[in-house]
Amino acid sequence: MTSPDLTEANIDRLAELFPNVITEKLDADGNPKKAVDFDLLRQELSDHVVEGPQERYRLDWPGKREAAFAANAPIAKTLRPIGEESVDFDNTKNLFIEGDNLEALKLLQESYLGKVKLIYIDPPYNTGNDFVYDDDYAETADEYLLRSGQTDHNGAKLVANLESNGRFHSDWLSMMYPRLKLARNLLSDDGVLVISIDDNESANLRKIGDEILGAGNFVAQLAVQVNPRGRHLDRFVAKTHESLMVFVRNATADSIAGVAKEGRMADEYQRSDERGRHRLLGLRNRNQAFNPQTRPNLYYPLFVAPSTGRVSTTQNAEFSVEVLPDAPDGTQTCWTWGRERVNSDNALLLAEQTGKEWRIYRKDYLHGADGEVAKTLVKSLWLDPEFNNDYGRKSVKDLFGEAVMDFPKSPQLMKRIIEIAAEPGSTVLDFFAGSSSMAHAVMLANAADGGRRKFIMVQLDEIPDPKSVAAKEGYSSIAALSRERIRRAGVKVIEEAGLGAGGLDVGFRALKVDTTNLTDVLRTPDETEQQALSGLGDSVKPDRSGEDLLFQVLLDWGLELTMPISVEKLEGHEVYLVEDDALIACFDSEVSPELVRAIAKREPLRAVFRDSGFASDDARINAEQIFHEISPATDVKAI
Repeated sequence: MTSPDLTEANIDRLAELFPNVITEKLDADGNPKKAVDFDLLRQELSDHVVEGPQERYRLDWPGKREAAFAANAPIAKTLRPIGEESVDFDNTKNLFIEGDNLEALKLLQESYLGKVKLIYIDPPYNTGNDFVYDDDYAETADEYLLRSGQTDHNGAKLVANLESNGRFHSDWLSMMYPRLKLARNLLSDDGVLVISIDDNESANLRKIGDEILGAGNFVAQLAVQVNPRGRHLDRFVAKTHESLMVFVRNATADSIAGVAKEGRMADEYQRSDERGRHRLLGLRNRNQAFNPQTRPNLYYPLFVAPSTGRVSTTQNAEFSVEVLPDAPDGTQTCWTWGRERVNSDNALLLAEQTGKEWRIYRKDYLHGADGEVAKTLVKSLWLDPEFNNDYGRKSVKDLFGEAVMDFPKSPQLMKRIIEIAAEPGSTVLDFFAGSSSMAHAVMLANAADGGRRKFIMVQLDEIPDPKSVAAKEGYSSIAALSRERIRRAGVKVIEEAGLGAGGLDVGFRALKVDTTNLTDVLRTPDETEQQALSGLGDSVKPDRSGEDLLFQVLLDWGLELTMPISVEKLEGHEVYLVEDDALIACFDSEVSPELVRAIAKREPLRAVFRDSGFASDDARINAEQIFHEISPATDVKAI
């Protein structure tokens, strides 16, 4: 009898935007209710680290505020194309990005916001010997820009995180937190996040996952047997499995598909009728929590036609044998189906007699009504031998002749994740790509079902151990090895697909995280000498190409980085045309009025020029006027 609680409604709206700021508090009656952590909300809306802790239910660690700040702080970076490292650059829809994944995720925010169906990551495990990313983004926005811009041209550093370090868990959490926050933004509404993890940080990962994606969007922690023998350092228990932590972007969406009933599971379907192969499952409900008071609609007798085994809820001359849902030990249980479903799906039920007892079964078919292999819910325990690390190592050895990576994930394990979480036309992101087992799996999945899935791989240009096989084989970085793995895997997938390989995309556009293409030419009059003015006219760095500038423009406008690009000569100028005139760009050092008019006549959605290409401010203003007259809908920009 009251108007709506607008405070609760506002909290719900904030939870959509910033799920990590939602916490719990006790109301006047001592009952827990949702509340806003205003300290965290201020941090989300601030360009500096906000102080002011208070007691609350959440996971805390030294450096958490700095980690939240790192997720939001801007960077002076861009993505530059590497044509010579790419495969089928002009046609592919796949991306391989070399560089720090925190910076890559920031650069992808506009172009791929809400567009990624599956994000899988296999982050560094916090074992005391592995490496973590040393972000060190705890100061001000200006310091952050300096640190992540011109001063650190190699990207993020790698440092050992030894157990003797007092921040052993904190450093790992601070590395993961901002990356997961940014990853969440890229997930589609029905998107899925899957993270490989071992025991060392699984509890903490679950907590920050709950905070960032919302506790209600946690699905399961799957166990995958990756090493049937255990490890030689194991004590007390042979650790044969790793976990897959699964979250969804929106628990109300249909995010995860079932697993096809095939392989060894299909062997269980030994019976057959006019509809097809099936198996029999008992109709008796084994849930011991049910009783006649809580589930009265599931307690009733069924009647059997002795000559045919048909089942009915009604007794008559044909259906004469009464069967009650009795458990073998004499205790009464109940049926799985209610009366209405028994009557409507009667053809799916069958009674069989063993001695004097009748048992009621339901038919579970291998194929659906459409002829496709039926699916069952994903199980929480994965024991397929093709999922273990030995198979991952073998898949790399088959491509390179030797195992150039120590612990690559099995592409068959990756393929299973794709099958349950990424439809044939969706985008898959892995921002801890390693040897790019996920890219390999995307190509395998597309070859298997004719899909058009696209992948985005991100890998730091980490230098391999000088004693490693990869280093001895001449690979200068893990990123270089990863690209080569995709090339070789693509060739093999095409060979194995044979005639079915038509249209299969096994290429990728190689990009690299680098400093911005633009120079800092902003000056105040009193700090600028007359002779320095001539050097401040061009805002583009001298070593940057037109293609470099084009990709920065794509990022600035939030356009996908795999859009088709062609180059034409127009009025004597080199012009880039993107996605059927969605964008036309010319970055020549001189821009003529004739070129401007020719581009305007094509009525592109967007047009961009190099600012220094105009002889004067008047020339640039005239160009804008030409578009206003000929193509007023065109968005015109000068960089």
